[in-house]
Amino acid sequence: MLTRRTALATCAKLGAATLVRDALAQDPTPSAKPKFGYSAPKRTAPMLCVYSQNMIKVPYFELGNIAGQIGFEGVDLTVMPGGHVDPHIISVDLVRAFEAIRSANLEVPIVSTAITSLNDSTGYGVLYLSGHSQVQLFRMGSWEYQETGDIQQRLAQVRRDLTQVVSMGQRCEIAAMFANRAGGFVGQAIWDAQLMLADMDPRWVGYYFDPAEAMAAGGADSWEVALRLVLPRIKAVSLQDFYWKKDGADWKLQKCPLGEGMVDWQKFFHILAAAHFTGPISIHTEYQPQDQTGAMAKDLEFARRQVQQAWS
Repeated sequence: MLTRRTALATCAKLGAATLVRDALAQDPTPSAKPKFGYSAPKRTAPMLCVYSQNMIKVPYFELGNIAGQIGFEGVDLTVMPGGHVDPHIISVDLVRAFEAIRSANLEVPIVSTAITSLNDSTGYGVLYLSGHSQVQLFRMGSWEYQETGDIQQRLAQVRRDLTQVVSMGQRCEIAAMFANRAGGFVGQAIWDAQLMLADMDPRWVGYYFDPAEAMAAGGADSWEVALRLVLPRIKAVSLQDFYWKKDGADWKLQKCPLGEGMVDWQKFFHILAAAHFTGPISIHTEYQPQDQTGAMAKDLEFARRQVQQAWS
């Protein structure tokens, strides 16, 4: 495992540009293989993780202890601008964050990033330190559809970026995840992302699937079709719930506690369990409750019951 000393030494010796250049010249087939995802070894049920951004007021060195007290098994750690670890100062904070969380007997199966291209000067450093610290998965950033312009041309641009980011992750021994996201983002329709990922190695790129985002983007019945389409590539799952709220002449998406919205959780978890999914589940509590800790504990308990029933 990468230690803080070796991490600091690496960052001191190598600048971001040099890291990227050297990475692209290396053998693209490292011996290590991703351990989490569709058929994660040594687990018979998914790992329930907190999305760390929902605890952003908690310093990373206290994150593991508090998340563990709530009952989570792991942490989906945000390593992005405004996240728990600033990607511009990873040499100071990233390995320490991993150590602090693991010292509380929690795992870090995912780092959530904003990386979408090699133009991100922090990207290789984040992936190198994460991969060599035994973090197995990273969520990529999102690509927006442009308001004007050809859709196929935009998809071609995103595919180029995606191919390069996945290759960089492979060289760092960490698998990439594409998040489906409603609201004008590439991948919201699922088929667009599926076209780009179809011929890529599923060991090194898959989905960070959110059924609520799939439903919001495609309608009430669309999430199940989307889930079955991407099921062989799902590496992690994101949980949140919502309903549509009338606001004047408009309908607006209102996020809410798990089980109080439109997602059919019993069917969703049944499909995952039937496919023997054992990857991480990241619980997002993003509806701004008055009692954030209490709301997170309630969402966690709901997810745990669903997992116990589906995987029993």
